[in-house]
Amino acid sequence: MVGLGTLLNVAAILVGSAVGVLFGERLPARTHRVITDALGLVVLVIGGLDVAALLDPDFVAAVGARVTLLIVLGALLIGGISGSLLDVEARLDGIGGKLQHWLVRGASGGTESRERFIEGFVDASLLFCIGPLAVLGPLQDGLGRGIDQLALKSVLDGFAAMAFASTLGWGVAASALSVGVWQGTFTIIGALAGSLLPAAAVASLTATGGVLLLGVGLRLLEVRRVPVADLLPALLVAPLLTLVVSRLV
Repeated sequence: MVGLGTLLNVAAILVGSAVGVLFGERLPARTHRVITDALGLVVLVIGGLDVAALLDPDFVAAVGARVTLLIVLGALLIGGISGSLLDVEARLDGIGGKLQHWLVRGASGGTESRERFIEGFVDASLLFCIGPLAVLGPLQDGLGRGIDQLALKSVLDGFAAMAFASTLGWGVAASALSVGVWQGTFTIIGALAGSLLPAAAVASLTATGGVLLLGVGLRLLEVRRVPVADLLPALLVAPLLTLVVSRLV
């Protein structure tokens, strides 16, 4: 069944969020901060591992060893400019605010509760949607080649949702909507495309996603609130740049 992997992923996030909220309310604030810091550090590690795709043999062979980093940089610049002009970060914040109003009507906490909900929705959406598995997994699913990658992602996202929701509440559960739309779109693309991206394009996507994950890690650690959402278009630009450059060299 095409789309089963994304449905499994959405379910894992909802269940993980519910468990996180249930147990999170019983934990002191200091423990919440430690959990978030631990998750931020792990996200930095995952992002660093993904950035290593700059050295991927297929990527290097297609564009040259000295060009891989330039492609990722170019993708981030082009994607960042377009994303900032489209105001993606603010739009995502706005969606989070509307969801908070619809889903948590009558909840106490006022502005602080709203901001906490939005933070959970935005940060969790970024974490769950920008990794390479969030693109490659649904593409494989759409091509009818199984849901192994999304099954693995579901387990990881379920535990991450638990950790997030223990500190950020129900906004994390709302990120399941972002995951459903994002991965559902790539599932449809996979079903229509009929073939996977070239290995070099996949590597450029992975490396670019790794840089964005580093930004998410910095946000979680409260080092700097990098506007990662404004950089999301880079995930589309990186494979396109790779394909263009590989034809020219």
